[in-house]
Amino acid sequence: MKAKYIFIAALTATAIANTSCEKVSPQGVLMGGTAVEDRVKMSYNYYKVNNFEDKLDYDLKEVENGYSFLVGSDSHITTDDGRIKEMFQIGLDHDDLLMIHLGDIADTKVEYYNVLQNAIAEAKYYYVEKNYELSEKDFKLYRKNQPEAIGRDYDDIKFPFFPVVGNHDITHNGWALWSNIFGSSFYEFDVLVEEYNGNAVYDHFIFLDTASGTLGKTQVDLIEEGVLDGQGVYRNTFVFSHTNIFLPQHMQFSSTFPREEAYFLLKQFDKWNSTIVFCGHVHKWDERIYNMVYFLTLDSMSERNSPEPGDYLVRVNVDKEGSITLDRVHMDYVAPKN
Repeated sequence: MKAKYIFIAALTATAIANTSCEKVSPQGVLMGGTAVEDRVKMSYNYYKVNNFEDKLDYDLKEVENGYSFLVGSDSHITTDDGRIKEMFQIGLDHDDLLMIHLGDIADTKVEYYNVLQNAIAEAKYYYVEKNYELSEKDFKLYRKNQPEAIGRDYDDIKFPFFPVVGNHDITHNGWALWSNIFGSSFYEFDVLVEEYNGNAVYDHFIFLDTASGTLGKTQVDLIEEGVLDGQGVYRNTFVFSHTNIFLPQHMQFSSTFPREEAYFLLKQFDKWNSTIVFCGHVHKWDERIYNMVYFLTLDSMSERNSPEPGDYLVRVNVDKEGSITLDRVHMDYVAPKN
């Protein structure tokens, strides 16, 4: 697509500065818990019943002049939710259409997922207050679980936060905690960006389950069947994975895909006409172009891995013609000292 080549040409001319963190936890390469075959089967069943597009409220007028989405990775939440709350606040204040997380969202304990769930619930209330133009009275009613204040049930409104699952999210049987909040680790949806004389054009968002460092047979079969291909005419395609295709350094201590799966994915990205493939996992910024696809790996936004303020988020700006620019987004939160 035209937008894809404009974007890659711009990146080739001007590289984004690398200010990544060097810390990678050895535990980050270990995997356990629910196997990828079971996760994908459960996710696909959930996705078929609870199609995310049914809950997306975006009107064409919200994106026809362009839109943006925010991406973060590896927050490793424990009892401190400062960075994930900051990500939500940044995204909501900027009116980003979507907020996306590349996995390892929390370290696996029930109390940590309670912290995460509370942060999401608080941000969702702010999202409702901002986007539904409620009076103070109606908003108080809504927070007391009286949905008639806006005519919609709380669960019918999709808070625009979309994660992939990471290896830390599935250790110690953490999949049960993760899936209880997010439902599916393997899904896709479209954003309608143009409509003319009954013809619709979309941007496509694809989310892969790569937490085990392998796609597994079920996921490969579903991809080959075209489950993630969508049904529309696509202008841009964005793919999100936890595990990396490329390591930032030759001797990087981290797991990645088996060679055959890496080749399979590279061919699949080309088939999808992918614009950008986003990854996390290694806690180190990396960018490269392969076969006209831009691969971007984000640093960890965790306050423990990246304790100082820094540019740990990326904002993707898509203009009305479909051309793309990226902005590194600064995070200020610093964990209080004990």
